[in-house]
Amino acid sequence: MYLDHAATTPLRPEARDAWVRAAEELGNASSIHGPGQSARRLLEDARERLAAVAGCDPIEVVFTSGGTEASNLAIKGLWWARADDRDAVVLPDGEHHATLDAVEWLASHEGAAVRSVPLDAVGRIPVGAFAEALHGAVLATALVANNEIGTVNDAAGLAAAADAAGVPLHLDAVAAFGHVPVDFTGWRADAAPATGLVAMSLSAHKIGGPVGVGALIVSRTATIAPLVHGGGQQRALRAGTQDVAGAVAFAVAAELAEAERDAEAGRLTALRERLVAGIRSSVLGAELLGDPADRVPGNAHVLFPGARGETLLFLLDQAGVAVSTGSACQAGVPEPSHVVLALGRSADEAREVLRLTLGRTSTDADVDALLAALPSAVERARAASAR
Repeated sequence: MYLDHAATTPLRPEARDAWVRAAEELGNASSIHGPGQSARRLLEDARERLAAVAGCDPIEVVFTSGGTEASNLAIKGLWWARADDRDAVVLPDGEHHATLDAVEWLASHEGAAVRSVPLDAVGRIPVGAFAEALHGAVLATALVANNEIGTVNDAAGLAAAADAAGVPLHLDAVAAFGHVPVDFTGWRADAAPATGLVAMSLSAHKIGGPVGVGALIVSRTATIAPLVHGGGQQRALRAGTQDVAGAVAFAVAAELAEAERDAEAGRLTALRERLVAGIRSSVLGAELLGDPADRVPGNAHVLFPGARGETLLFLLDQAGVAVSTGSACQAGVPEPSHVVLALGRSADEAREVLRLTLGRTSTDADVDALLAALPSAVERARAASAR
């Protein structure tokens, strides 16, 4: 029983088949002969289709190896391309480690000054506090939806605040794309060139595409320095032979996710509510973290007082139920969740959480399996913690 769709979700058969067909085509998309131009047509068709789903122009889609590379390209690229001696990066608490670690690297290697923005009690980035931190900053970054607790932020409000301050903004939409409305051009609105929302990260494997494929949406007016050199591909923002098959599969997965998004949001919200209600009725003290309503539909992030999350994960895995304690990027590292700490919770509470995430293959049977195994697992975990 798989309840860790936020870490990765099953590859869609349609995306797999599209990947295989494209992979069988011979030709480098940068070559000018016939096979190369056939590959180029496949690639540009995929770029157009993904752009239509993300709400941007095709030229603004830069394919990457995943969301982590996309976020690194945006954050480091905006820093390296800055036009003056400003040194502040606006970084809300509770961001994904792809962002946290990229900014930390800039701080330790490039002298960046980090301006944090506290989250509210449900894990939302307050637009007012975000706006106050922007004055004189080089760049800002923020999550569209928190990858651990699922809270959805006011992306349009954050983008408008960045534009008003004349600061370029990167949004990490990896956890949101395909699950809640995402609209790059709409969020950018009438922003001045190179300010406001200028970059947005996406990843294929969160929506049923292949692992190892992502994209950075880069406004045509933005100035971003590349991470990788060695060719002029993709507006000279990412050198190297382009992954045509991966791009095609990503586009197919994105179209399917968008087509079913409204229906799946309703189904998964109902399934999540049944899951949460079952946990509350069977486990004393269990508490849902994050916004109770304005959250990614399949996300249930639960605090189990007195029970270590890693112990619960192990016991549930033995019972055949796969869950996580937080971001898979931190899997295997027994540290308190920095997101839960950002909610004002204690270090002990930040070690007593599970992230339970549903996806398109989730069923009532998955929920039933968790609810059957959970009370015993919590009892055993609490007993172990009390020793």
